[in-house]
Amino acid sequence: MTSTLGLIAGSGRLPFEVAEAARDHGLRLAVVAIEENTDPGIRAFASGPFTWVAPGELGRLIAFLQEAEVGEAVLAGGVDKREILRDPSRLKPDARALKLLACLSDRGDDAILRAVAQEIETEGIRVVSSVVHLAERMTREGPLIPELTADGLEANLELGIRVAKTLGVHDVGQTVVVKEGIVVAVEALEGTDATIRRAAELTGPGTVVVKVAKPGQDLRFDVPAIGPRTVEVARDCGVAAIGLEAGLTLVLDPRTTLPLARAAGVALVGLRAPS
Repeated sequence: MTSTLGLIAGSGRLPFEVAEAARDHGLRLAVVAIEENTDPGIRAFASGPFTWVAPGELGRLIAFLQEAEVGEAVLAGGVDKREILRDPSRLKPDARALKLLACLSDRGDDAILRAVAQEIETEGIRVVSSVVHLAERMTREGPLIPELTADGLEANLELGIRVAKTLGVHDVGQTVVVKEGIVVAVEALEGTDATIRRAAELTGPGTVVVKVAKPGQDLRFDVPAIGPRTVEVARDCGVAAIGLEAGLTLVLDPRTTLPLARAAGVALVGLRAPS
């Protein structure tokens, strides 16, 4: 009998990468898409049941996974908190979600997602990291495009990863942009691409972008990643190099992303985190 993997798909490219890997591993895929966040194209990858849920419909999500006889589930992709903050009515917590939220003293992203995972697991469904299916795509240390190195930019890369790791303790700063030894921009709610654009507006081309995992980050919920769109933004903003924490970040759609970076002259480098 083919195992069924449940994919709880948020925004971005990552859900598609997980779906492709599940298909390659011969898994049956049941997909939960998040309204106003998930690309509808993910439906084509569902070899099992498919449904849409609103942000906060935890009981409905769990019931779907149970009916689909899911043994393991993956959370991949984000939910846009900006729209929810602008219009709280977009968040529609059901009774199960309200009960869970009432028990939380910390309502940061990691705390909420960890509580959601625990709630799913009370029903006998194991929540696993998407990295389980994407291990071969994790960033390795060193230049990812051999002919494009970060010579002369090492100090900026080191500063970026040091600052990002320090700020990550506070659930902020997964992406840091540096130029000539100065921190130009730090990612908050706006996301990586907007952070890069903001840095370019402030200081022009020649910046260095660093993306890391937060200290102790639970990779079941959030795998830091870049893909073609980020490389296109970097190209348009004149970014000199992008540093990615080795072993804890992903390059999505590498068959597209790496050639784009090569053509744009944007060096991609896997970095070792400071000890």
